[in-house]
Amino acid sequence: MDLYEYQGKELFSRVGIPVSDGRLATSPEEARAAAAEIGGQVVVKAQVLTGGRGKAGGIKLAEGPDDAEAKAREILGLDIRGHVVRKLWIESASEIAKEYYLSITFDRGAKQPLFMFTTQGGVDIEEVAASSPEALVRLHVDPFEGFQAWQARRLIYGAGVEDTEEQKQIAAIVEKLYRAFVEFDAMLCEINPLIVTTDGQVKALDSKFTVDDNALFRHPDVAEMRDPDAYAPEERAAREKGVTYVKLDGSIGILANGAGLAMSTLDVVALAGGRAANFCDLGGGGDAQGVVDALEIITGDPQVKSILFNVFGGITRTDEVARGILQALERMRIDHPIVVRLDGTNAVEGRKILAEAAPPNVHVEPTMLEAAKRAVELAG
Repeated sequence: MDLYEYQGKELFSRVGIPVSDGRLATSPEEARAAAAEIGGQVVVKAQVLTGGRGKAGGIKLAEGPDDAEAKAREILGLDIRGHVVRKLWIESASEIAKEYYLSITFDRGAKQPLFMFTTQGGVDIEEVAASSPEALVRLHVDPFEGFQAWQARRLIYGAGVEDTEEQKQIAAIVEKLYRAFVEFDAMLCEINPLIVTTDGQVKALDSKFTVDDNALFRHPDVAEMRDPDAYAPEERAAREKGVTYVKLDGSIGILANGAGLAMSTLDVVALAGGRAANFCDLGGGGDAQGVVDALEIITGDPQVKSILFNVFGGITRTDEVARGILQALERMRIDHPIVVRLDGTNAVEGRKILAEAAPPNVHVEPTMLEAAKRAVELAG
C-alpha cells in the first residue's frame, strides 16, 4: 500500500525523523487557513500516488494565505499521470543549502533490506544510478543482526559527506529510517530530497512510503490511511470482493488460477500481438461465485473486447472449474467473446463439458498460445 507524502511524514515523525511543519487541505479555503496558521512562506504540494509532481505544476511556492489559496485553486483538479489532485499538503517553506537522497527498500534478490544514499538528491534515483553510479552508496542490512551504527557511517563516508554536524544528524536519521522500515513492515521508505537547510538542519522534505499489504493486519491505523479514491474503480470493486486484480491498458481481459499463470498469460497475449486489459488471479479454485466476481469486474471495464480464461489444474480439477464457469454464465449475461484454455487434471472432461453446454460466445482452445491467439483475434 502506497502512502501519500503527508501520511509518510506522519510515520516519519513517529520515529523521530524531522520534517517540516504542515497541514492537510482539500479546498482553497482550507489551504488559506493552513497557510495563515503556519505563517510565512509556504509550499503548496499536490498529494498524489505518483512522481513528477513538480514538472506537472503540482508544487508551488506561496508568499502567504492569499497566495496559498490562489495556488491551491491552480493545483486542485490537476491530472498528474492519471491521478487527479484532491488533497494538498501546505508546508512551511525551507531554505535549502543541499539536497541528498536516502532510502531503504527490500532487495528481493538478496532477501535483505537495502540502504541507498547519495549527495545527489532532488532527482530520480534512476538518473543518479545511470549518470553517476559511483556517487550512489548501497548497503545491505542483515535482518538477523539488525541495524548497526557503523552502517550509517559507511553510508555517510562513502557518499563523501564531510561536515561533522551533518554527519551526526544524517546518522541519526538513517537509524530512525531503518526503525520505520521494520516497525511499519515497509517495502520502501524514501526521502528525496533529504535536505540540509541554510542554518544546518537536516530533515526530510519529501516522503515515499510503501507498506506491505500482507502486514496491514498488524497496523490497523496504517490500514485506515488507504485512500479508495486513489485507485481505479475496477480495483476498488476487486478489493471489496476479495479478487486479486490490477488494471492495465489493453483490450483482453485475463482470468487465471494463480499469480504465476496470470503473469505468463500476459506474456503470451503480448507474444500473440495483443495487450492485456488487466491482471486477475482467481486463486487456486474455480467456484462459480469466484468466477462471477472476477467476470463482473473485468466486464465492467469498457476497454475489454474479449476475455481469456486460462486454467491449469494441479490440485484444482478442471472439470469442476468448467462447471463453475457454466454456473457463472447462467447467473450473468456476458456478450464478450470468451476463450477458455483448460489443462491439467481432468482437462479432457473439462473441455468436453464446455463444448457440450457452453453458450456460443465461449471458445475452448487446447493450448495457452492458441487461446491467446484466438482472444487477440476476437478482440478485433
